[in-house]
Amino acid sequence: MANTRDIQLDALRAIAVTMVMYSHFFAAGGSSFWGHIGVRLFFVLSGFLITRVLLEARAAAEFQTGPALRSFYIRRALRIFPPYFAVLGFVWLFDLEQSRGSLIWQALYLSNFWYALHNDWTPWVLCHFWSLSIEEQFYLAWPLIVLLVPRRRFEPVCIAVILLSLAYRFYWPITATPALARDLLPPASMDALASGALLACWRSRGAALPQWMRLGWPALAAAFLMIEWFVPAPADPTLEWARWLLLQVLPLVPLMVIVTACSSGLGGILGKLAELPPLLGLGRISYGVYLYHPILLSLAVKSQPWIPLNVSEQGPGRLLVASAATIVVASISWLIFERPLNRLKRHFPYVARAQAARAGHAGWFAGAPGRLPDGRRTPSLDLQRTDARR
Repeated sequence: MANTRDIQLDALRAIAVTMVMYSHFFAAGGSSFWGHIGVRLFFVLSGFLITRVLLEARAAAEFQTGPALRSFYIRRALRIFPPYFAVLGFVWLFDLEQSRGSLIWQALYLSNFWYALHNDWTPWVLCHFWSLSIEEQFYLAWPLIVLLVPRRRFEPVCIAVILLSLAYRFYWPITATPALARDLLPPASMDALASGALLACWRSRGAALPQWMRLGWPALAAAFLMIEWFVPAPADPTLEWARWLLLQVLPLVPLMVIVTACSSGLGGILGKLAELPPLLGLGRISYGVYLYHPILLSLAVKSQPWIPLNVSEQGPGRLLVASAATIVVASISWLIFERPLNRLKRHFPYVARAQAARAGHAGWFAGAPGRLPDGRRTPSLDLQRTDARR
């Protein structure tokens, strides 16, 4: 059974994927505002959870780099690949929205480069794969950093990645007309992923958020909303770049604060709301919802003659029909496809349980971390549970 912090992180996943569906199914003119925030929240969550579980593995008494890396990649493959390639197989079989020409890029998790090189969202039915490609590129490199960089240098590495990602954005005024590449190349998202990793680093050493973050996040959130809602995109490229830069950077700290609060466990009314069963259920299947929602939208639009509601345009009809279809398909996928495969991850622990048992670390089996004579922690079963839910 998951602990409170992981339950409430499921609620954040549900909120993030709801933002994406709202943006793609309902928002007037296909506004990307809510979808953008939802994806950025997913990135902060991913950076936090992946880094936390790897740092906990590294702190275990029986930790070995090679087996931990092998387990990480196998567990990620079991969770991510089956539904992902099932979608690609379906799209290839029916050539949905003439997508076959890009499938090799999608299969190699280079979707973000495909759309950046073409500077166009064609095929639109797979355009959401850009963010999944970013995450997979992150998964390939980041575990090596977490497990191999000296612990005292890991926090500076996280900060350096965030600063380099922010600096990357200053390249675009030189290139004149903005292109999709400024949003889709990996450096554009590394600040959010590394911000989540920085949270995990602070959590691992028992540090709280800096005071300026705790006190300043409402002002940053308010500034972001004011610019998004009340400052129209200017025609001047330099001013447009400045507005875009602020909209990318301002939400980072508020998102970090939200993830920190839910990972610690919100109390009171907010805590009860964050643990509502429908919200948790949606969070549990959020990966499938994100994967399938444009596919179901495409099929719904093709089925418009048999659907009494208007699904051909953004609006309530599309939101109701496409969201319901997506949630049904994602639920079925989770129950009969994803969850059984996910259970196989128990065969690939980050730290060998047999070794821990022979060493007599009773805390391992109780699911509670303890301390060895040399000060190193014994691993908690929560280390496995946390990753199993992703």
